[in-house]
Amino acid sequence: MAIVIGGVQWARAALLVMPRAPRADLAHIELGRPALPPLTYTMFCLSYQAECRPRRSFRGGPVRLTERRWEDLREINRTVNLAIEPVRNELGLAGEAWTINPARGDCNDYAVSKRHALLRRGWPARVLLLSEVAVSSGEHHLVLLVRTRSGDLVLDNLTPEIKQWSRTPYRWVRVQRPGRDGLWAAVGQEGT
Repeated sequence: MAIVIGGVQWARAALLVMPRAPRADLAHIELGRPALPPLTYTMFCLSYQAECRPRRSFRGGPVRLTERRWEDLREINRTVNLAIEPVRNELGLAGEAWTINPARGDCNDYAVSKRHALLRRGWPARVLLLSEVAVSSGEHHLVLLVRTRSGDLVLDNLTPEIKQWSRTPYRWVRVQRPGRDGLWAAVGQEGT
């Protein structure tokens, strides 16, 4: 019995460790050709202009994943996942409204809430990229992709674990571009 309990505690402890850098070819998702953002993102930007406003930065590229930043990611992912009651959008595009910190919401609300919380903690917008993926059923889902020098990490409302993008079970569709042009980027061989 002690071995079983010890094994469970060891497994939990593994979730607290910063991820190791993956193989160089899997560290960062390759962004393809420019793509239009989702219409609902454009509507979100009309409601939350400060979230979408270009931010000047003296440095570019991914951030260094320090212990403090890793703790920020874990805390924000956990807090937002617990704070929002999951509700499935049954109305399709007509029912889409991305909202920051609602009491109830879907994947879009989780992703923009996590991004908002990290921005408030001083994270640069260029590394907090909203990303559209497709789950195994083909349904589209929104996650937050965080670009670090150790690789791109995914904060997702469907799991408490923060994973490297290459270890998620998703087909990547498009990702918010780190630039200031408002475009997103297609992902994949053909960019779809």
